Amino acid sequence: MRLVIFGLSVSSSWGNGHATLWRGLIRALARQGHETVFYERDVPYYAEHRDLTALEGLRLVLYTDWKYVWRQAENELRTADAGMVTSYCADGAAACELVENSRARLRVFYDLDTPVTLDRLRSKQRVPYIGRNGLRGFDLVLSFTGGDALSRLRTRLGARRVAPLYGHVDPERHRPVRPEQRFRSDLSYLGTYAADRQAALEELMLAPARQLKTKRFLIAGALYPPGFPSGKNVRCLPHLAPPLHAAFFSSSKLTLNITRRAMAEAGWCPSGRLFEAAACGVPILSDWWEGLDSFYTPGREILIARSSADTVAALGADPAELRRVAAAARERTLDEHTSMHRAAELQRLLEAACRPSARTAA
Repeated sequence: MRLVIFGLSVSSSWGNGHATLWRGLIRALARQGHETVFYERDVPYYAEHRDLTALEGLRLVLYTDWKYVWRQAENELRTADAGMVTSYCADGAAACELVENSRARLRVFYDLDTPVTLDRLRSKQRVPYIGRNGLRGFDLVLSFTGGDALSRLRTRLGARRVAPLYGHVDPERHRPVRPEQRFRSDLSYLGTYAADRQAALEELMLAPARQLKTKRFLIAGALYPPGFPSGKNVRCLPHLAPPLHAAFFSSSKLTLNITRRAMAEAGWCPSGRLFEAAACGVPILSDWWEGLDSFYTPGREILIARSSADTVAALGADPAELRRVAAAARERTLDEHTSMHRAAELQRLLEAACRPSARTAA
């Protein structure tokens, strides 16, 4: 297959979770013989933190203004098996119109931020990366979130054929490695700053840190305000490029997963970081959301935290038990949640959507 994608970013992982997911998926698609062309607007904040320029199976098109590239993209779509627009594409509305009216064999929208999309609609805010026709003009709509969100994409945006395509991990890039002193911690957290995650970060990490003064806590991610956090046993590192994620997780005795408010409320929305940590063989402590137990079994493959007391208890757990939990999660991840698994799912979904009976039903 030849896929032409209009997305947020694949060249820079700074401040977004899309890039790492696309890299794993594109590499996996390439190993199945598929080609990906990715259109990305060249914005200063990604250009300053660009951590990828070439990738197996990828042709990256960086552009400064849509008016200079849309004609090239139109020609590209003439020979595409699938033209795809993603959430938070910088020129999403224009790209949607182009793909909907293109000669691509399949027209696809992939919402990697479905709860945010639906939350904006509920608040009567504009969704800038979706065109004026909603999702009616697409043959297939993929969602990073499953559950009830799928039916709401149909009723609120007119999607005709919807399927989940969840997060994943490239186990060649994310695997257990030798711990590094600079990343040593009793509890780590990797995630870009988000206001709607701060309450959970305070409850599940910062409050326990004040209580357990001899433990070491480490936060890594972009966009945190100056001076954050406070506390002698809590450190905050700036953005970590994906090649450092394995060392970061492998140097942690325990790592914390926190889900954004809209995603936690929607459920069925595992972050890419969750799979990365599991693949690196570190025990995971996560907030709870509906559907989590479909990806990992609580108590056996993942620990759940609803309060600071749960974090304190996890930090005092038997190390042998934590290692057992981590090993079980890694095994489940390699069996079900790798980029190769998602690439195979994507291929099946695209092939199914191409069938004449599927189009007639839609």
